[in-house]
Amino acid sequence: MVTNTERLRAFFNNRWLVFVASMWVQSVAGVGYLFGSISPIIKGTMGYNQKQISYLGVVKNLGDCIGFAAGALSEILPFWGVLLVGVLQNFFGYGFLWLIISNKWTSLPLWVLCIAIFVGNNGETYYNTAALVSCVLNFPDNRGSIVGILKGFSGLSGAILSQTYHIFSATNRASLILTIAVCPSIVVLTLMFAIRFVDENRQKRPSDKLSFSFVYGICLILAAYLMGSLLLEDHMIPSLSILCSIILLIILLLPLIVPITLTFSSQVHDPIEETLIPESRKYTYEETEPIMSDEERRKRVPKLGENHTFKETLLTTEFWLMFVSLILGSGCGITIIDNMGQICESLGYSNTRIFVSIISICNFLGRVVGGYFSELVVRHYAYPRLVALAIVQFILGIGLLYYTMGWPASIYTLTVLTSLGYGAHWAILPAAVSEMFGLKSFGALYNLVTLATPIGSFVFSSGLASRIYDYNAEEQAKMQLRNEEDSLTCMGSVCYSQTCAILCLVICVAIVLSLIVVRRTRCIYKHLYEKL
Repeated sequence: MVTNTERLRAFFNNRWLVFVASMWVQSVAGVGYLFGSISPIIKGTMGYNQKQISYLGVVKNLGDCIGFAAGALSEILPFWGVLLVGVLQNFFGYGFLWLIISNKWTSLPLWVLCIAIFVGNNGETYYNTAALVSCVLNFPDNRGSIVGILKGFSGLSGAILSQTYHIFSATNRASLILTIAVCPSIVVLTLMFAIRFVDENRQKRPSDKLSFSFVYGICLILAAYLMGSLLLEDHMIPSLSILCSIILLIILLLPLIVPITLTFSSQVHDPIEETLIPESRKYTYEETEPIMSDEERRKRVPKLGENHTFKETLLTTEFWLMFVSLILGSGCGITIIDNMGQICESLGYSNTRIFVSIISICNFLGRVVGGYFSELVVRHYAYPRLVALAIVQFILGIGLLYYTMGWPASIYTLTVLTSLGYGAHWAILPAAVSEMFGLKSFGALYNLVTLATPIGSFVFSSGLASRIYDYNAEEQAKMQLRNEEDSLTCMGSVCYSQTCAILCLVICVAIVLSLIVVRRTRCIYKHLYEKL
């Protein structure tokens, strides 16, 4: 007979509770996706041109992706310590940026704002590292689902924070930056002690399939609700907006049903000793290493699918092929996302927040569906996971081609397909990295592959999109004899159609590289091919 005290202890030691807490942390971790909303505020207040805003976007992406410090600290600090460092950076970085904008310190040089936005956005890397590493260690047999759901909530955080700002500070545009500084800090401080490695019963359980299905259902409900709220927000009265926020909070709390049910349900006689799936039926990628001496083990080069050190991973061709494919694919996606505010303005749309929210929702769906789809590709069809990556890159390319051709509703098609494809990258790649190179250095490797986003942003956003935009703006100014101050504003689809055409070709190269890695990594899934 299990006592209530034992059940309560089992509840706080339940790996599903860690997963739910990580979902909540990730739901406020993607503050960088709000750059499309705050960039027009910064541009108007500080008097910057598009190239200067692009530089800020690159620095923002660098802050979001340079996580070497987070990876190193995760090796020596508990996860709550890693999260605390992230809170401090997020609060002080964006807090200082808010002071600059709200007080209109236009005399400050650009590099001051670059430092502020880098420090603030770099806090995300600590949130992501603590949440992802702890959950992958707790759920080693469900990597695709875990990564997809967690990264999905990170992508959705832009819509959640945007709705929070719209309710409480809709009349003050600069308050959006203050919301970014305060809200994530409060949430993470509340949950940081719940994020940890649970060293008990990590083996796959019969209840896991139903639990993941329940969480996936909540994800779809959440995405549908946010989309409905977005479409109806212009017709809402203030009291109804508050009610919608309460409903949103309830939906976010629903995943807590899983650890509560597993622990306190009368049908579970012992929450600690739940029947485990037999060892022979476990799904795993690591093969048992042959018995050898310590000297032989040190000299032996690990195979794909076995644990690699950080240095051993860097010496593999497969890693660099995958990394370049990620630079090209995610670089195309982040270029559109970061420039969405200017794309909308060039087409005459004044309310860019709607498109930013659509990006967040579709980014969320892309990550959740991408993780689930990649699991199907591996488990049911025994194909390498990067097959799923090649497919989502193709979807992203369709969105770029659609805008290039100027077909009807091109801005909506571009927004939806680009966000879906970009989001799916971050559900598939981390899981693939853990499969190919093991979990030994997963934290460091994850933070390394995230460098693909700032590299892609620097090449395609600053080096390509901003130059084409400014060139077209100058040409329009010459034709219309506008003042020099107006020459930095470009109008019409021509501002970004040429950029999208070039990015289409880039995506084709990314697909080819992904398929090359697929061919080279089929050995990892050999045992699955044999079973099927």
